[in-house]
Amino acid sequence: MREDKKKQQRAGRGMGFGPPGMGQGAGEKPKNFKGAMRKLLAHLKPFIPQMILSLVFAAAGTVFVIQGPKIMGEATTVIFNGVVSKMGGTGGVDFDALTRILLTLVGLYALSALFSFVQGFLLNYVAQKISYDFRRILSEKVNRLPLKYFDSQTHGEILSRVTNDVDTIGNSLNQGISQIVTSVMQVVGVLIMMLTISVPMTLVAVIIIPISLVLVQTIVKFSQKYYKQQQEYVGHVNGQIEEAFGGHLVMKAFNAEDRAVRDFNVNNDMMYSSAWKSQFLSGVMMPIMNFVGNLGYVAVSVMGGYYAVRRTIEVGDILSFIQYVRNFTMPMAQMAQIANVFQSTAAAAERVFAFLAEEEESAESAAPVQANDVRGAVTFENVRFGYNPEKVIINDFSAQIAPGCRVAIVGPTGAGKTTIVKLLMRFYDLNSGSIRIDGTDIADMTRDSLRSNIAMVLQDAWLFNGTIMENIRYGRLDATDDEVKEAARVAHIHRFIRTLPGSYQMELNEEANNISQGQKQLLTIARAILSDPKILILDEATSSVDTRTEVLIQRAMDSLMQGRTSFIIAHRLSTIRNADLILVMNEGDIVEQGTHDDLLAQRGFYSRLYNSQFENEADAAVMA
Repeated sequence: MREDKKKQQRAGRGMGFGPPGMGQGAGEKPKNFKGAMRKLLAHLKPFIPQMILSLVFAAAGTVFVIQGPKIMGEATTVIFNGVVSKMGGTGGVDFDALTRILLTLVGLYALSALFSFVQGFLLNYVAQKISYDFRRILSEKVNRLPLKYFDSQTHGEILSRVTNDVDTIGNSLNQGISQIVTSVMQVVGVLIMMLTISVPMTLVAVIIIPISLVLVQTIVKFSQKYYKQQQEYVGHVNGQIEEAFGGHLVMKAFNAEDRAVRDFNVNNDMMYSSAWKSQFLSGVMMPIMNFVGNLGYVAVSVMGGYYAVRRTIEVGDILSFIQYVRNFTMPMAQMAQIANVFQSTAAAAERVFAFLAEEEESAESAAPVQANDVRGAVTFENVRFGYNPEKVIINDFSAQIAPGCRVAIVGPTGAGKTTIVKLLMRFYDLNSGSIRIDGTDIADMTRDSLRSNIAMVLQDAWLFNGTIMENIRYGRLDATDDEVKEAARVAHIHRFIRTLPGSYQMELNEEANNISQGQKQLLTIARAILSDPKILILDEATSSVDTRTEVLIQRAMDSLMQGRTSFIIAHRLSTIRNADLILVMNEGDIVEQGTHDDLLAQRGFYSRLYNSQFENEADAAVMA
């Protein structure tokens, strides 16, 4: 869904039209990784049975794998002893024993593969379910956030939490948990098997552990902050790309392509730097671990050769032990890699939980009133409001509107006209005062009940990617096709729709720019007609269309306003002459109110505003 003007404004910020450094967040303090992981574990509680079962299968599969090298060593010993005895003329290889050993080995590996498959299936289910739940929770959270949150955040930042961060958590759960369990089991099991072969050789192999742990701890310490930065700048880059595409017309109109590229490169360079450093530190871990492990191989090989010469251990046991040494160092390296994966997971989880902790819209009344059978009487009483507590823009607004009255709200830019209707819709909560509909304070109504009785037609035609039928039906989702078409007829758009390829089934593209601005406006009016509201808000609905289309829109709006309380916000004062009541606003207050003729007769603020606009239009006509 798109609201073009706001989107282009956000795109302007993303392309460098806002203050330098906006949205980068590079100076944030280190966050609480342990707290994020505790919250993540709390979300895993419903899946504990599946996870325990998965870990049991992982442990069992690892145990079978651990037995493999020992059995392979026995096979090697059988072959070696058979060859030696045959060379001495006393016997040969015992193929029956060798066959039994190999069949046992195949059976163990088959069971291990089966257990690994079951374990992977269970963990994949848990990971996908957690991802699904997070996306659902985040989507529901978006609907509960106040508009002021979206005034300060880009689309890309929010999308990054729903997509990139959730995917990071899901992938880590799917791969990291099983890997860390199998790695721990493998380290413990291999250690036991090594001790059964040779205690001195095991001590030499184990001596590499403290070295490995120190290296891992050092690398993790340095990589943690880079993983956090990497995850953070993914959102910044996504936000800039999404906004640059959404506002490409603004970007090109102001020749801002180079500036957009420069601003993008700043965030891209930061993401590259943090990603490169985090991945480098992660990647350097394996070579270091391999180097330390190779030192262990050298020592074990020397000792094994010595013990074999002295016939202290069998040749097959040396082969098994060397394999166990490799299996001992590999899970150590894997655990080091997992430590880095969980750093990235913690950073993603922290961003998700920070989003979930954002302040929501104020709670509904404990005993909410349903707005049924609304007549449309609206009372504003001593309304005071500011988007920021320090800057109040509506000072002391009071007005009483009778049912079915057409109310025009006029005034210079920044006077608070649009803010008034946003307060009526409860998009924002008042600082003080009250707004009542039919005598009931809107704060005592549920937002759904309140907004179901109000329809808005905005200057920026709000349409989404879908068919024309679907866009009109958005006003009332249970409407029939005939009701949709009737609403289009009343809005004077039916005939045009019939000329389109596909008629009502024609697809509007993402930007809805495959029809004209006036046609989009008529579709939004048809949608409002279909919703059959008791209160109507028209915000600059004819400001961006040609004169001929304006006549059609004005006719459609006249049909829409019949019998409804209507609030008309207009800069073009000629469009509101027939209003029942005109509220003249300036600097957040009503300075005058009355009919058009009454206000002109008063020769006050409205008269000066109207005459100055009339003179400007006359001058423009003469110049044309």
